[in-house]
Amino acid sequence: MTLVAGVDSSTQSCKVIIRDLETGDLVRQGTARHPEGTEVDPEAWWQALGEAIASAGGLDDVSAISIGGQQHGMVVLDHDGRVIRPALLWNDTRSATEATEIAAHFGAEEIARVTGSLPVASFTSTKLLWLRKHEPDNAARVAAVALPHDWLSWRLAGFGPAGQSERGPDLSALATDASDASGNGYFSPATKEYVPAVVKFVLGHLPVLPRIVAPGEVAYTTNAGLLIACGAGDNAAAALGVGAGPGDVVVSLGTSGTVFAVSDTYTSDPTGTIAGFASASGAALPLVCTLNAARVLDSFARLFEVSHDELGLLALEAEPGAEGIVLLPFFEGERTPNLPDATAQISGLTLGNHTRANLARAAIEGMLCGLGAGLDALRAAGVVSSRVFLVGGAAGNPAVAQIAAEIFGLPAVVPAPGEYVANGAAHQAAMLLLGHAPTWEINVISTVSRPKVEAISTAYARALSSFSGNG
Repeated sequence: MTLVAGVDSSTQSCKVIIRDLETGDLVRQGTARHPEGTEVDPEAWWQALGEAIASAGGLDDVSAISIGGQQHGMVVLDHDGRVIRPALLWNDTRSATEATEIAAHFGAEEIARVTGSLPVASFTSTKLLWLRKHEPDNAARVAAVALPHDWLSWRLAGFGPAGQSERGPDLSALATDASDASGNGYFSPATKEYVPAVVKFVLGHLPVLPRIVAPGEVAYTTNAGLLIACGAGDNAAAALGVGAGPGDVVVSLGTSGTVFAVSDTYTSDPTGTIAGFASASGAALPLVCTLNAARVLDSFARLFEVSHDELGLLALEAEPGAEGIVLLPFFEGERTPNLPDATAQISGLTLGNHTRANLARAAIEGMLCGLGAGLDALRAAGVVSSRVFLVGGAAGNPAVAQIAAEIFGLPAVVPAPGEYVANGAAHQAAMLLLGHAPTWEINVISTVSRPKVEAISTAYARALSSFSGNG
């Protein structure tokens, strides 16, 4: 039996799955926690990867591996391959001012044209400019910039600080893929090349940037003979993991919420609603991201002292639209719309509708409505949509699929719970051995079709238009 491994190094944890190359059957798996916060020492990720690999039974019998990871995080290295400061993660919004500064310098239309996206605080480019302005000594020391999955792949291949690695601090060996690079704010997903002018503006000099490795190409071979693929950003890996094809839209409900689709056409949206990323298969991956997703449901479940399933059942007791209650779930600021300093707001409360069921329904509707607006934006940009795959921690909630179908107006497909980012990474690993993508089956547990309820999105849009919670 030939085995391949896929890794999901997410915001919250590191997951490792090991699959049979031919059948895709799960052989074993492991996991380890990551520290909380929006600023994390990458060494914690490296330790977690080692723990997750060990809990999955090790890699001695594995032929190939690939790492999917959270996008945008800023990992800065000095000439000796040492991490200069803790990484700023995608959900760290301190660089919101710098995002505006980059757009003003280059012009919104121009920066969107050359990089595919309007900068927001999540992007690495904004964090580098923040570093230059607030920690100039650290910025001057930056010899290389990597994203979380780039750095982990480099370390797994044996590179790292002198005295702490087999191969030493060879920064030129850093490698990434177009999907993850397309979220850094200084890479063109259309040309698959970096944009030096943006890097120089944000950092003041040109550091080493990871080389771009195409799908199916070997990024590294370890001294033990393990093949390492290029890896991918988490959303691009998830698209591979669920087997998304033409007409399929993926809605991921994890820490953040994303709606995206594999497309042959690259987008360039100067409004910032759509991020014009690249897919893990070499195509485009237009994407809309919200900061607030599964943790919205976490919050309401704690408030009502119920489980997630009980929260969903409670929500289904209410009618669509929650009798006029609307939640704008900006508990941690928001990325789309770009409101980094926003706070959450509930509107429409009356003595008559103030029930647990309506509030539970409003929580789920609010979580999904921002993504519904994102889907509308993708459609307006020419993305074809015929069904929606729901993945991520909140996708298994009994009410989410039904309410998603009512908001999106498309059949909502719920695959069996699984590590779809890690599964997509395992697909990449399999490609190194097969020479083509594997044809592993996806187990779908339900497909829900419901008439679109326009009133839900209309009420959400009305509440957003009068929103006053941007602090």
